[in-house]
Amino acid sequence: KFYPDFVALLENDHILTVEYKGAYLTDTEDTKEKRLLGQLWASKSNGACKFLMVSDNDYEASLLSVEE
Repeated sequence: KFYPDFVALLENDHILTVEYKGAYLTDTEDTKEKRLLGQLWASKSNGACKFLMVSDNDYEASLLSVEE
């Protein structure tokens, strides 16, 4: 099972999910599996959902990159 850390409804009615991982966890098998699952979920949504996996070093840039 996979429970993202944050789920938000954007102003354009898209759903954004964010999974946060500490920098030391970015290359673990669990993180890779969650990234693939989140990307699959977003790809099956016909553009209605977005998924981000962020870490200590990139969360601000990643969040700012979300297209509305």
